[in-house]
Order: sequence, then C-alpha cells, then structure tokens
Amino acid sequence: MEGSTIGHYDRRVKVSLAHSPDSDDAFMFYGLARDKVPAEGLEIVHVLRDIESLNHQAREGVHEVTAISFHAYPYVADRYALMPCGGSIGDGYGPLLVAREGMDPAAFRGAGLLVAVPGTLTTAYLALKLFAPEARTRVVAFDRILEEVREGRADAGLVIHEGQLTYAGQGLRKILDLGAWWKEETGLPLPLGGNAVRRDLGPELVARLTRLVRDSVRYSLAHRGEALRYALEFARGMDPTVADRFVGMWVNEMTVDCGERGRRAVQELLDRGHAAGIIPRRVAVDFVPA
Repeated sequence: MEGSTIGHYDRRVKVSLAHSPDSDDAFMFYGLARDKVPAEGLEIVHVLRDIESLNHQAREGVHEVTAISFHAYPYVADRYALMPCGGSIGDGYGPLLVAREGMDPAAFRGAGLLVAVPGTLTTAYLALKLFAPEARTRVVAFDRILEEVREGRADAGLVIHEGQLTYAGQGLRKILDLGAWWKEETGLPLPLGGNAVRRDLGPELVARLTRLVRDSVRYSLAHRGEALRYALEFARGMDPTVADRFVGMWVNEMTVDCGERGRRAVQELLDRGHAAGIIPRRVAVDFVPA
C-alpha cells in the first residue's frame, strides 16, 4: 500500500494486483490466479474492480500493480510506471459509439446529443473527445450503458468490454468504431488499458512483477482452452463463442509486449489529448525495461 517500504525484493512480500472483473483480464491473469505461473514466493492478492474505480484508486497509489486506462496515466505517472505487457490494444478496432437508430457520426461533434460514457478517465472517453470535442457526456456504469441507450435516457452510448460484441442483440446500431477512426487518423493502434506498477517498490521488484505478468499472459495464450474456461466465469453470461472472440480481440501478441508501435501509440494518444486541452500536462511515457 502507499507509504509502505518495499525497497528490495522480499520473498514474503504481499502484492495487490488489481484488474477489472472481465473475461479478458481473467484470461490474462489465469496463470497467476490459479498458480500455474510460480509467483516466486510473492503473495499475489487479486483485487477486482471496474476500470474507472481503478483509475481513481491509482491516483492514491492504492495497489502495487493495477490495471489503468492509458488516459489515466498522466495523472498517476509520478507514482507508477507502465508495464510493456498486459495491455489491451485495438489495432483498427476499439470502443463503439452505439445508438437506437443509425446516424451520421458527425452529429456528435455538436453539443446537442448526450452520450453515456463509462468514466472520464477511460481511454474511450479520451478518444470520443478527440473525435468530438463538444460532445455532451454523462458517466454511467459500463455495464448499464446499453440499457441507458435502449431506454432512451441517452442518445448514444460509448461501449467498452463485451458490449462491443453484444450491442446488436439489444436492438442497437453501431455509429462509429473509435479504434477504426483512430487508425485512419494516425495509422496506429488504439491503446486502451495497460498495467502499471508502483515505482516505490524499487527496480528489482518492479522488473520481477513485470516478468510475472508477462509469464501469466504467455501461459494463458499457450493453454488457451483451460484459460478460456476460467475466463468464462467472468463473462457475465456471454455465449462461449462470443467470449472466445472477445478474449482474442484483447489478449494477443501485443499483450505479451506492446512493442515499439504500441509505445508510439500511447505517446501519440496522450500528446493529442494534451494538445486538445483534455489532459492538463504532457508526460513522457515511461515503460518498465523488462
């Protein structure tokens, strides 16, 4: 926890690893959660929270390792470094803007239509504001956004997680894929979420934890069937075929390591957010060298 002194590796250290209660994150961390990947004597405590809650907890340094939206990184960069593994990066796809009826995406560039969004620190929100700076928004829990739109309480919804694949089943229509729009604009993938590790743990433990996360991702990809069966426990009733497709979208080789292209994409996203006045200060993206 914040204020603790874990300056050197200690085989009895308890580490809080926080991530969202979704099938893709469950798949990614299956190796660690079910002791398939040796934790090297560390006690890993898995904490499940929605991503916007984790974004805000990261500002207080609550967890040693935490999933965050890349949009949140400038607000926590003093406390956390980014892991190059464990990220969710959409190469030509990403958060969806959906509505009850089809419409021109340009309609959202005015201030008239109301969009239900999953949180103002999410990357989905940042991407929407880059596309439509004047869009009106209201924060709604991510798993209630489709209902909010369906019931007419919002003109459109900004959909993340499995809603990206299930919106049509609720009678809604896709207006815009912000990941596709971003790739057209920049030629880069859209980096949505990553894992961050607290700097005060010291470089040895930071590097060790980064390797453990990477090993967990590699284990799941190498043992896809068993990892997917575990992930289905977190799929909120999603059809197994849809869950398999969803996991494949967000856990892949760029999750093992985001690479130079992924690093460039994160920096470009945050630089554009700063230039647009959405992010108050420019940060140089800092990845753990592990």
